[in-house]
Amino acid sequence: MAVAELYAQYNRVWIPDPEEVWKSAEIAKDYRAGDRVLRLLLEDGTELDYPVDPGSLPPLRNPDILVGENDLTALSYLHEPAVLHNLRIRFAESKLIYTYSGIILVAMNPYKQLPIYGDAIIHAYSGQNMGDMDPHIFAVAEEAYKQMARNNRNQSIIVSGESGAGKTVSARYAMRYFATVSKSSSNAHVEDKVLASNPITEAVGNAKTTRNDNSSRFGKYTEISFDERNQIIGANMRTYLLEKSRVVFQSENERNYHIFYQLCASAQQSEFKHLKLGSAEEFNYTRMGGNTVIEGVNDRADMVETQKTFTLLGFKKDFQMDVFKIVAAILHLGNVQVTTVGNERSSVSEDDSHLKVFCELLGLETSKVAQWLCNRKIVTSSETVVKPMTRSQAINARDALAKKIYAHLFDYIVEQINQALHFSGKQHTFIGVLDIYGFETFDVNSFEQFCINYANEKLQQQFNLHVFKLEQEEYMKEDIPWTLIDFYDNQPVIDLIEAKMGILELLDEECLLPHGTDENWLQKLYNNFVNKNSLFEKPRMSNSSFVIQHFADKVEYQCEGFLEKNRDTVYDMLVEILRASKFHLCATFFQESPVPSSPFGAMITVKSAKQVIKPNTKHFRTTVGNKFRSSLYLLMETLNATTPHYVRCIKPNDEKMPFEFDSKRIVQQLRACGVLETIRISAQSYPSRWTYLEFYSRYGILMTQQELSLSDKKEVCKVVLHRLIQDSNQYQFGRTKIFFRAGQVAYLEKLRLDKLRQDCITIQKHVRGWLQRKKFLRERQAALTIQRYFRGQQTVRKAITATALKEAWAAIILQKYCRGYLVRNLYQLIRVATITIQAHTRGFLARRQYRKLLQEHKAVILQKYARAWLARRRFQNIRRFVLNIQLTYRVQRLQKKLEDQNRENHGLVEKLTSLAALRVGDLEKVQKLEAELEKAATHRHSYEEKGRRYRDTVEERLSKLQKHNAELELQRERAEQMLQEKSEELKEKMDKLTRQLFDDVQKEEQQRLLLEKGFELKTQAYEKQIESLREEIKTLKDERSQLHHQLEEEQVTSDSLKGEVARLSKQAKTISEFEKEIELLQAQKIDVEKHVQSQKREMRERMSEVTKQLLESYDIEDVRSRLSVEDLEHLNEDGELWFAYEGLKKATRVLESHFQSQKDCYEKEIEGLNFKVVHLSQEINHLQKLFREETDINESIRHEVTRLTSENMMIPDFKQQISELERQKEDLESRLKEQAEKMEGKLEEPFSHLNRVREEERMQRKAAEAQSEMHPEGKERLVGMIQEPHEAIRFPKKQPEAEGEVESILQEEASRLSLEKRDLEEELDMKDRMIRKLQDQVKTLTKTIEKANHAHLPSGSKEYLGMLEYKKEDEGKLIQNLILDLKPRGVVVNMIPGLPAHILFMCVRYADSLNDANMLKSLMNSAINGIKHVVKEHFEDLEMLSFWLSNTCHFLNCLKQYSGEEEFMKYNSPQQNKNCLNNFDLTEYRQILSDVAIRIYHQFIIVMENNLQPIIVPGMLEYESLQGISGLKPTGFRKRSSSIDDTDNYTMTSILQQLSYFYSTMCQNGLDPEIVRQVVKQLFYLVGAVTLNSLLLRKDMCSCRKGMQIRCNISFLEEWLKDKNLQNSLAKETLEPLSQAAWLLQVKKTTDSDAKEIAQCCTSLSAVQIIKILNSYTPIDDFEKRVNPSFVRKVQALLNNRGDSSQLMLDTKYHFQVTFPFTASPHALEMTQIPSSFKLGFLRRL
Repeated sequence: MAVAELYAQYNRVWIPDPEEVWKSAEIAKDYRAGDRVLRLLLEDGTELDYPVDPGSLPPLRNPDILVGENDLTALSYLHEPAVLHNLRIRFAESKLIYTYSGIILVAMNPYKQLPIYGDAIIHAYSGQNMGDMDPHIFAVAEEAYKQMARNNRNQSIIVSGESGAGKTVSARYAMRYFATVSKSSSNAHVEDKVLASNPITEAVGNAKTTRNDNSSRFGKYTEISFDERNQIIGANMRTYLLEKSRVVFQSENERNYHIFYQLCASAQQSEFKHLKLGSAEEFNYTRMGGNTVIEGVNDRADMVETQKTFTLLGFKKDFQMDVFKIVAAILHLGNVQVTTVGNERSSVSEDDSHLKVFCELLGLETSKVAQWLCNRKIVTSSETVVKPMTRSQAINARDALAKKIYAHLFDYIVEQINQALHFSGKQHTFIGVLDIYGFETFDVNSFEQFCINYANEKLQQQFNLHVFKLEQEEYMKEDIPWTLIDFYDNQPVIDLIEAKMGILELLDEECLLPHGTDENWLQKLYNNFVNKNSLFEKPRMSNSSFVIQHFADKVEYQCEGFLEKNRDTVYDMLVEILRASKFHLCATFFQESPVPSSPFGAMITVKSAKQVIKPNTKHFRTTVGNKFRSSLYLLMETLNATTPHYVRCIKPNDEKMPFEFDSKRIVQQLRACGVLETIRISAQSYPSRWTYLEFYSRYGILMTQQELSLSDKKEVCKVVLHRLIQDSNQYQFGRTKIFFRAGQVAYLEKLRLDKLRQDCITIQKHVRGWLQRKKFLRERQAALTIQRYFRGQQTVRKAITATALKEAWAAIILQKYCRGYLVRNLYQLIRVATITIQAHTRGFLARRQYRKLLQEHKAVILQKYARAWLARRRFQNIRRFVLNIQLTYRVQRLQKKLEDQNRENHGLVEKLTSLAALRVGDLEKVQKLEAELEKAATHRHSYEEKGRRYRDTVEERLSKLQKHNAELELQRERAEQMLQEKSEELKEKMDKLTRQLFDDVQKEEQQRLLLEKGFELKTQAYEKQIESLREEIKTLKDERSQLHHQLEEEQVTSDSLKGEVARLSKQAKTISEFEKEIELLQAQKIDVEKHVQSQKREMRERMSEVTKQLLESYDIEDVRSRLSVEDLEHLNEDGELWFAYEGLKKATRVLESHFQSQKDCYEKEIEGLNFKVVHLSQEINHLQKLFREETDINESIRHEVTRLTSENMMIPDFKQQISELERQKEDLESRLKEQAEKMEGKLEEPFSHLNRVREEERMQRKAAEAQSEMHPEGKERLVGMIQEPHEAIRFPKKQPEAEGEVESILQEEASRLSLEKRDLEEELDMKDRMIRKLQDQVKTLTKTIEKANHAHLPSGSKEYLGMLEYKKEDEGKLIQNLILDLKPRGVVVNMIPGLPAHILFMCVRYADSLNDANMLKSLMNSAINGIKHVVKEHFEDLEMLSFWLSNTCHFLNCLKQYSGEEEFMKYNSPQQNKNCLNNFDLTEYRQILSDVAIRIYHQFIIVMENNLQPIIVPGMLEYESLQGISGLKPTGFRKRSSSIDDTDNYTMTSILQQLSYFYSTMCQNGLDPEIVRQVVKQLFYLVGAVTLNSLLLRKDMCSCRKGMQIRCNISFLEEWLKDKNLQNSLAKETLEPLSQAAWLLQVKKTTDSDAKEIAQCCTSLSAVQIIKILNSYTPIDDFEKRVNPSFVRKVQALLNNRGDSSQLMLDTKYHFQVTFPFTASPHALEMTQIPSSFKLGFLRRL
């Protein structure tokens, strides 16, 4: 293809422009070889004849479809205007600040805070390959981190650019990325310290310049060290060429270093008052620039931040204050005034206040400092001379001292930071971040610019070699022939600067001379290089400067100050003074010490990948140039030993306006930073590189049918290219890619566009032709219709005359009257016929109505008599029933009354006995009193006897005294007196004793009288009670006489009762025979079941083919969905039988006609069996009725017997009779109880068996309807088995009646039957309840035919309590087998949901029933710890987490369900309420279990998210669900050779399969449906958030067609929700932001109404997200249009009032709050079975 072919009409080119550098123009006329001008049409509509030469045609413009690419090298035409235009589109219109240029990341400074640096963005780029996402500094950092981790190779990120371009911020973000993605596990927070070093270095090394408010005035290389786990363990920093001159001089509108202003702003704080500072305007070193404040910057707040970072790095307050002292001393030194003394002298006053503060802060002697600031010492071999200095020299010396002190302070701070970031241990790898100044050229360029540009020359050389190396590797990997590409090598410029006798060596040599000057050095340069080296020039109009041709541009340097800055000397005496400082830090700065080796020297063991010229180290070790060259050599050695990554920062304008694009400034920087050099190198080879699949997808429209028929797509691509591009040199076929030279992709795009345009024209042609033909046919038909009506009207007008009109009118009148006459006649005829028919019909209806009324009247009469007869019969039945009830009620009342009378009699007897005992006691007391009275009388008689004897004695003594009167005459009076006294005394004693005796007798008599009176009263009461008892006995006798007649009337009934009792006793003997027959029946039933099972298997084999055919169109899941939970619970273990049943069911429907006759016959037989069973139940009811009647009769007999026994009995014998009757009653009851238990056990079996037979008949009838395949012999056998017990019960053998039974036996039998009646009633009630329960179970069992064939009730089933007994020592084994060793796979299918939880709770119930708190506490703690342990051990096992989340929730629900709390008990059955815990409240353990469940849930979500997240973006975004509509866009991005695409080819099906796996796992493990819905909602939120975040960060995905793909994928997810019946899970709502983003990509985006619609509809998207999508919208084809920036501004204006979040990304780590619903378990604990696979044989069911 000739070059001239590309310059065809309508193609566009770039032409130079003085304002915009380049401007676009359209070719108005085809260019032909040899033309001197090119006819162009400018964008403003003017035409231009652009002069051209064949070798200098203007560069072509890329198609619009290629504009705005992420990578500049993807452009088909690679040149400066294409690069500039692409950057303008991305930066100014799409608001994208990052763009790739091969291996370079071009970063434009937006001068505005953007929401693209949050942690969510970091996580979005983490793990992604470079090129998969939009360009970003995080993508470069991730690439470096990934290569370091994968290849164990050190990396470097080189950030360069001019001042104000954003280098520092970019480097800071890169380090922040490393700190975030490689968090260390230790508590040292090393990554925080690494980030904290930035504010400190910015405070002491950054300053405001005219171009940047925070310009780094030094170069910095930060090594971030990592260990084997790729976690940050430390860092180290190396600095280059601090701009020391800024300390003492600032240009207009510039500032000194930030630390000075921060300290001045904080001067009034108490901790800084001793520094004696003021505002920044008061100091010379801070006010030179004129403006000491930066807009929007708070220096005081920055000072606080600086102090915080000092503290974070471990620097104490003392250290910080030392640093601030030195900074303050420098400020005071700048204000020291130097005065002129004469012409050659100067002086500094010792009283200068600033000088005093300076010396005070640094611990110096004021006099010495004042002296040596104005003088200097010159030492020669013979003498030492002190030479005074002029004022200017003194000021220079002062400033040199300030610069020296600050330089030492800066180095010291960096050294301390390195020590704080130092790490113990071995460094595994590191990533270096180089933040260094870019190429600089100003109006006046001095020594600093010379060193900066020298460093950039070295870096550019290393960059060129690296780019060349990558190109070579790419070609070799693809097996493309490698040809040497000529690229710019700047080694001659480097040699000019650093080689022997180069500029730096000459400068150092001049610095050694005592009288060396800048002019002498410049003259040496002129002599050595002018006209000898093409890269060195002498300006024509200047003798004080020189020009060097750098790689970026020519730079003119002013030689003034080169020597002074290179020497960087301070006079010796000032150094000596500072060395003797009392301030230790200041003295340390100026101590003599050997030159320290680089801090990197001991740590870095690297080998240069390229031979670098080593500097000459023999001389000039102390000059600045020499030091800079040495450090630069070490830097290059380090970079060559690492894999570099390049970030080029661009300053878009000098006014710092956000998103303003200054083409001139940007082109200058692009040329200076090497971006255009990369483009040039790429353009010389094959810059456009496509995979075969991309080419096939994009240019399939250019392929012919024959080419498309080939199976090998790679071969198709080759054939198509050979046909389309004849020049084979324009492309190369690699192993996986096709390489195109510059312009070839644009040519293919032109062919594709022409083809599409031609096809569109063809389509338009046919559509327009069809529309025109349709319109023509419609108009032709209309014209024909109009013509037809017009011609007809003309014909009518020609044919009609006046005569013809009259005749026609007359004919019409005649026709009118004639037709009227005929119609009237016809009407009359029809009317007569109608009346006749109506008369006959009405008569017939009336007669029929009369007959009907007559019949109804007669029927009413018949009904009246029939209903009367029925009413009478019903009344008689009711009356008999009421009489029976009354009789029963009266008998019960009499019995109750008799029992009450018996109790009263018993009470009376007890009272009589107690009264008799009291009477005996009273009699004994009376007898005692009589004995005492007799005893008192005998005492009285004895006393009287003693008195008489005493009087006799006295008389005798008197006689003796009279006889001896003479002798005792003298003593007589005395004796008489004494006798009289004694007699009186004795008399008094006697009287007293007598009175006492009489009093005692009177008291005893009174007591006796009282006792006799009380006894008489009690006796009267007893007599009254006896009389009342006699009256009651009399009334009982009367009642006995009345009941005697009833007894005679019921004697006949008693005789018949004897026969019935005999028959029942015989029947009881035949129960054993019934048992044998029942066992035989069960055996035969089992045989029939086996026979039916064998027939079923044979039928299954015979019908397998039919079943398979039916099942092909039958959905098994639909069967499951129609089954209830109870149905599923009754399925057998393998589950296969159920599906076989369903298949047979479908097959039976197909073959129903073949088995209809057998089915009808069998239904008749089943109905007969059912009738017999019903009759049998009626017979049982008849027997129960006989029992009731018999019980009533015997109840009356028992009452009569008790009355007879109580007749004619005396009261003393009443108690004995009653006790005897009670003893007899107890004996009878014991005997009756034994007989009743025996009878009950014997009768219960036939009753229960009959009920089972009835239910089995029902189930077999249902089975017959479903299958119709039971063998006739089995049916007859079953009929016979059912008839046998029926006949046996209905027609029992007659037994001879018992004769000669005595009355006592009859009484005992009557009492036994009365008790038996009660027991039978209770038994019947229990049987009725059991029958109802069995009927409910039968209804459940009949739903599954296979279960009905195998189910049978056990003859002797046990009743369980729902507890599991275990021993204390078995607790560990229980936890080990049930929790720790249990595997969910293979177990879940065969057990109820939450079976381990139910088993645990049954053990808890056992511990609760024992009321053993220690046992219960130990079990609960062990269970909870076991669950925690198994979850921790399998924290990444999805099935295990799902299994134990389900069981933990079931266990928690069991604790609630059986807690006894009303809010949970209302969901239980009565039996479940009986199983509630009785002794302990486990509320505390419920809370613990809830916390455990929450932890398991979150871990479960994390595991699912980790499994799902890698497939979301490939499946939702990258996969084409709608094949053929996307069409890959020619991005042509060349991934770095080290970026390995290790992602699998996931599709939307992969996501759905993963979701289905999660869902099936949760369902299989019995997870609560509500929890399943919450999990699905969380997963759908993750899908939506990850997809939307990736969409926001991938400009290539923001297209209309991709919106259609996303909408289609969302519909798949919604369909999945519908299929799983999860519509109410609110999962669909979580996809709303993504759905709205897809709609936004598809909707029209041009008019104001479109903007309003977008603002109204996109409510789930934030304003930032909407604007981002609109700015990132990328057309796939030329037919699509980009979003106009004005439209974006309109939408943004409408969204300004929203006030929503400013975050761009959705938080993918956000988790919805989980709630665990309470769901009562329907499973009965007593029915729970433990599988043998659990190995829990040591548990026993109670």
